[in-house]
Amino acid sequence: MTFSEKDIKQIESKGLTVESVNKQLQTFQSGLPFSNLVAAATIDNGVLRLNVSEIDKLIALFDAKKDQFDIIKFVPASGAATRMFKFLFQFLEEYDPAVETINSYMNTRDDKSLHIFFVGIEKFPFYSEVMDLLLKTYPDFSNLDDSFRSQLFVKAMLDENGLNYGNSPKGLLPFHEYKNKIISTAFEEHLFESALYASCNKRAKLHFTISESHKDKFSKEFLRIEEKVERKTDSQFDISFSYQKESTDTIAVTPKDEPFRLENGDLLFRPSGHGALIENLNDLDADIIFIKNIDNVVVYKYKEEVAKNKKILAGILMEIQQQAFQYLEKIEKGQLTYKEIVEIAEFLTNRMQVKISTEFEKYAEKYQIEYLQNKLNRPIRVCGMVKNEGEPGGGPFWVKDEGGTVSLQIVESAQINQKNKHQKSILKNATHFNPVDLVCGVKDYRGRKFDLTQFVDDKAAFITKKTRLGKELKALELPGLWNGSMANWNTIFVEVPLITFNPVKTVNDLLKSPHQIK
Repeated sequence: MTFSEKDIKQIESKGLTVESVNKQLQTFQSGLPFSNLVAAATIDNGVLRLNVSEIDKLIALFDAKKDQFDIIKFVPASGAATRMFKFLFQFLEEYDPAVETINSYMNTRDDKSLHIFFVGIEKFPFYSEVMDLLLKTYPDFSNLDDSFRSQLFVKAMLDENGLNYGNSPKGLLPFHEYKNKIISTAFEEHLFESALYASCNKRAKLHFTISESHKDKFSKEFLRIEEKVERKTDSQFDISFSYQKESTDTIAVTPKDEPFRLENGDLLFRPSGHGALIENLNDLDADIIFIKNIDNVVVYKYKEEVAKNKKILAGILMEIQQQAFQYLEKIEKGQLTYKEIVEIAEFLTNRMQVKISTEFEKYAEKYQIEYLQNKLNRPIRVCGMVKNEGEPGGGPFWVKDEGGTVSLQIVESAQINQKNKHQKSILKNATHFNPVDLVCGVKDYRGRKFDLTQFVDDKAAFITKKTRLGKELKALELPGLWNGSMANWNTIFVEVPLITFNPVKTVNDLLKSPHQIK
């Protein structure tokens, strides 16, 4: 497509090129392929289940060696909390206490979420803060009708003139309430948790990807809690932040695949989803990187159990990586025996879950060695997988790419052609779910950082339908950070217990036991 001079200036000001934007436009026109599922990854077929002695050995390995590694925890935290309160925003929009009681409103709509919210209202960590504000603003609040009180409570929480939770970053909302009404945010819980497993030589490094507009709020929160967290954990904290790069934004199009233009004629670009964060991850310099979402935290009494499972995953990474590095050094020195070639192929198959080509045995020895080197010399991710409890989202599968290579991948349901009976039945047979619980090795056997952007499967992007000011548009999301962005990594899936997965997708999730003290 030919762009005007004004368009070109706008494109280049974002750090994009006309060529890359045209490539995005072609993607809208040609569409994107669905993932080609071969089978669900299950226990003994792509998902490891460890016994007690294996677990003890891996934890001991991690504890003994961790101080020799540079470790960092990477936490995607850019989202505002708006979606957490979706049903409450709808309630504020629709409810009029002068017309009907709160109970009548909930019963008429069979609104279970709202019912749970009001039944558990005093158990929310922000209850006291909201009530303090209400009693200051409305001195006769306790004498008001229950329906008015309910509406005012939600207003005080969400309104811009109130506590404005709906527009706050999720990481800075009150998540947990401890004794003496001490409130903890998800951001603070990540610090406490990191001290238990992501700390080397009593120093814990954390990197949060946030919205640039929230930087001051996060910095202020760290200053507020730093002394307390360091005293309680006997660790120092090294906190860094980055933002989703504008150069990862993608162009939006109309339903007819033409560039979507704003009222002033400018092109519309949109943030391209968490897949854009592969750039942020690529900028980090560390030996081992833990990845965990901002809202997946627990109250302190469950933290040891969560930390134990992180150590298990990291122990597997250390063990596998050490052996892979030894083999790569052997290959580099040359003169492998036939026996060693077989040994490396078996290690890749049995320990690293790599499917070796059926043609491998026909290759000349030189090409066999090149093939093994190529398979070994990649970033490694060890991913915790929980038993499927019917949660929406991605899971572990064996997937065949366009070149016929079969590998382990985390696949979202949106990437699966559910009109195809065979693909749908594979999805139905999935036993495990992806809780976003990763430990990554991003350096090669010589200690050099991999360029992670070289291991992305661009075809694993998504096209989604959105609206802007009532007009329909199509948006392009880059391959998800733990989906197509890591498609060409070496992947090991390990079963982990459900306690490791406690996301707060809606405010009512804060009523679940991993978020409650009692």
